[in-house]
Amino acid sequence: MDDITSGREFLKSSRWVELRGAPTDQKRKLPFPPLQKPCPADAQLIDLVAPKDFTVGKIPLSDAISRRISHRKFMDGFLSLEELSFLLWASQGVKEIVRDGYATRRNVPSGGARHPFETYLCVQRVQGLTPGLYRYLAIEHKLILQNDDPAMYRKVNDATENQNFGGAVIFIWTTIPYRTEWRYSFVAHKLILLDAGHVCQNLYLACEAIGCGTCAIGAYNQEKMDAVLGVDGKDELTVYCAPVGKI
Repeated sequence: MDDITSGREFLKSSRWVELRGAPTDQKRKLPFPPLQKPCPADAQLIDLVAPKDFTVGKIPLSDAISRRISHRKFMDGFLSLEELSFLLWASQGVKEIVRDGYATRRNVPSGGARHPFETYLCVQRVQGLTPGLYRYLAIEHKLILQNDDPAMYRKVNDATENQNFGGAVIFIWTTIPYRTEWRYSFVAHKLILLDAGHVCQNLYLACEAIGCGTCAIGAYNQEKMDAVLGVDGKDELTVYCAPVGKI
């Protein structure tokens, strides 16, 4: 089977029939994976603006949809912390933890409510934040500084084949595949990629609502980006990126 044909097979839903009789870790009653990647107990968390306090993003949804395009040129302006808070909430915000930590309900859909993503931010120009690499703790709605290397923006740009486009912040999503594999086994990987599209589309619409723009990036260097983020490329790996900036 050639590469194109095998790729088309991946798109099909026929494997759901196979899954019905297949043992999964959920059926084996193995513990469900954590909803969020842990952080050190002594980590200093950075507060974000709470959703109830948002003053941005109030335009009609129809306007956000009609304006939505990919932007590959940004102004030099800074994002406010409230604007970044809004974008994070819109793309991965947690509404509720259900069934004793089994799953979360968020502002984006996910197959089986597994939500297999972690959101990393390469910050260049956000008011109140030191440039560097951050991770979003969606359950707490807080940030943690992962790396304050002053060369981080350059390294991420290199890993994205120079596609930062001058963004104030670059959203980088990794997946922890087992969150979805635990329930869906060999069907999980198609669901993960579908879920990534839901997340990025919400980012697009949220950007339009605050006078910003973004551009989804699927063409990045896998090894370089995983190394920059400090993930192993196996149990956690990069799947999508998007620079954000003022337009």
